[in-house]
Amino acid sequence: MEDTLRDRLATVVNTMGYEFVGCELVRPGTGSVLRVYIDGESGVTLNDCSKVSRQISAMLDVEDPIQGKYTLEVSSPGLDRPLFERAHYQKYVGSRVKVRLSVPIDDRRNFAGVLLRVEGDDIHLLVDQEEVVVPFSDIEKAKIIADVVG
Repeated sequence: MEDTLRDRLATVVNTMGYEFVGCELVRPGTGSVLRVYIDGESGVTLNDCSKVSRQISAMLDVEDPIQGKYTLEVSSPGLDRPLFERAHYQKYVGSRVKVRLSVPIDDRRNFAGVLLRVEGDDIHLLVDQEEVVVPFSDIEKAKIIADVVG
């Protein structure tokens, strides 16, 4: 997704008093889905998501940055919080994460393990008792693996 669109979305969300966690444009089948993740100091409600959705929708209607049909989804990051920025990875050092790469490492694109540290342009994961170094630029998608106690 273009940095200008991401920056514009962040501005709308932050101006409304929420944290812009990140966004992704997914193209499954016939239409696209623009997912925008927001958070607040005490979480976000459905009402919060609706308010932000209306503001973003108005901005998108005026600027029309996305080609073709798409659906806008605004939500909280949830328990399996997506990771977009280096700062997100730094914040969740010690957590279990799932990472999908755009470029395989040893013929493997999917990794799940403990996020050990962020060092320069790499993240370090403990996967099956081995440390794996993953270039940040090769990460296609990453998220926290929620520890659900039941």
